[in-house]
Amino acid sequence: MKISTRSRYGLRLLVDLAEHSGKDPVKLKDISQRQGISLNYLRQLIMPLESNNIVRSIRGNRGGYLLGKKPEEINLLNIMNLLEGPIDLVECVHNKNLCPKSNSCPTRKVWVDISEKMEQSLAHKSLKDLLENNELSTQYRIGG
Repeated sequence: MKISTRSRYGLRLLVDLAEHSGKDPVKLKDISQRQGISLNYLRQLIMPLESNNIVRSIRGNRGGYLLGKKPEEINLLNIMNLLEGPIDLVECVHNKNLCPKSNSCPTRKVWVDISEKMEQSLAHKSLKDLLENNELSTQYRIGG
């Protein structure tokens, strides 16, 4: 299983926004330049984040985006579900009706268990955790 660029870039967008937002909103073109992600792709990613109050937009000449919640209130599972949909190793994890063998499949329980553990792990991680990880990696790059 691979996590798509939607989730990976969406999380990078949020980390950048959190790192660079203060009083002034952050422009998507600035995030695009810093992150090396196309502006058009960022525009697509920001829409579900805005409609779910993860980010908020400020209109006008000095406009841009700000976080709609505190970083510790933004959990990674919610972001990934918004951008990706449910994270399933196989289709039958959340809908066993998709496979006629779901009730007798010897491997389905393993996929369900692994998927649940991934979801729990993502639910317990927040944007704040990513910010702290980013600060640590920056310290190591500078210091070593």
